[in-house]
Amino acid sequence: MHLLRPDETLDDRALEDLYAYPETLSRPFVQVNFIASADGAATSGGKSAGLSHPADKKIFALGRDLADVVLVGAGTVLVEGYRGIKRTEVRAERRARLGLAELPPIAVVTGRCSIGPEASVIADTRVPPIVLTTEAAPAARRADLTAAGADVVVAGAEKVDPHRALDALAERGLLRVCCEGGPTLFADLIAAGLVDQLCLTVAPLLTGAGAPRIAEGVPGQEPLGLELSSVLTEDGFLMLRYRRSPT
Repeated sequence: MHLLRPDETLDDRALEDLYAYPETLSRPFVQVNFIASADGAATSGGKSAGLSHPADKKIFALGRDLADVVLVGAGTVLVEGYRGIKRTEVRAERRARLGLAELPPIAVVTGRCSIGPEASVIADTRVPPIVLTTEAAPAARRADLTAAGADVVVAGAEKVDPHRALDALAERGLLRVCCEGGPTLFADLIAAGLVDQLCLTVAPLLTGAGAPRIAEGVPGQEPLGLELSSVLTEDGFLMLRYRRSPT
């Protein structure tokens, strides 16, 4: 993986430093990870994996390694077949060295508790997941998820409020937030002004019409300004990192 020019290769420790969260945090810092085709599609064949590349997967895994919690929408969980995050030697060494918990939990945003206790993200995990839901979600579904070991949090009346959701994560000491989508959750975070960093891989592919964009749903009042912080390249893929512009 190269930084701007092919002769500027970065090793794993340099990548870790490049993508590190701010050292001192008093509130959740939200990083969003996405891949898109060159013409703006978020998926190919219905899944993001259709766009991916080993370099992108490496950045994706690094995002998990450096985070306190992985935030993701229920639709993405179901479509992509999410399971609890697995231990690897690289992940274990890195997280131990950085003073992080062995594995980050996955926090699932689902306004109606649309995932059940049989879902792999609930049933196949070493760390209890967090389910961020609403008062409108059926009480029986909430109870079933709690009984299955999930930490069920009500973070809104009819719809999950991104501010309340992040407050709930902060109460649990989870400030380094890595959001992995999907497009609706990303749009909600943008509209709420809660995106601090975007890690966007651009794949050298044209998928044509039909696929969603990386942000779809509630429009924001004003665009969020970003500053380009780093550019990596590998086999024609661009790994872009944007930080929110200072206010």
